[in-house]
Order: sequence, then structure tokens, then C-alpha cells
Amino acid sequence: MDLSSKIERDVQIVTAELDRIDAAVAIQFKDWMRDVTAGNECRVILDLGKVGFIDSSGLGAIVASLKQMPDGRRLDLACLQPTVEKVFRLTRMDTVFAIHRTVAEGLGHGRA
Repeated sequence: MDLSSKIERDVQIVTAELDRIDAAVAIQFKDWMRDVTAGNECRVILDLGKVGFIDSSGLGAIVASLKQMPDGRRLDLACLQPTVEKVFRLTRMDTVFAIHRTVAEGLGHGRA
């Protein structure tokens, strides 16, 4: 599994240990997210700081990860590299996800 997870201040921080989230890993990524977030009820921050590329399949996998969470559970994003942030902005997904510059910022604030 190319995700790591820890709980800090009642928030689950999931770090993507991938340099790209694309069609080659999108289905696995969605499954990994489901597995790593199962059983917790806290807000999740997905740290994408190591991800330098995302395509439409990867974007779809992140959206699917949000949709598979129970109602009321949030998935925020943090540490987006400029090319990844641009994908979220161009697709207007920045209106769906709270996007934080850093994980620490995400921990300190609710919705950005």
C-alpha cells in the first residue's frame, strides 16, 4: 500500500507515497483509501505533497474516496504541488475539497 496514515488532534492524516496518481494506480488508490480510512470517524486530510502528477483517473479516484466515506465525514487535501493544484482548480474540484497549503494549516483550521 502506497499510503501511510496517522491520527493527530482527532484528524486522520493520510500521506500518498506516490509520485503520480494516474490510470495505472487509480483503482488501487481508491481501494487503499477505503482500507486505510475504514473504522475511523474523524476528518481526513490527504497529504499529496509527494504527488507531482495527477490525471483524470487519479482525480476520479480521489473524488470516489470522498464519496465512499460515511455521510458527514470530510476529506480535505493538503500540500498540493502546483501542477496538481492546477488540475483541481481547472476542474473546479477546489470548490468540493478544502485545500490547505500544509498539513499543519489543515489541522489548525476547519474549512479553508
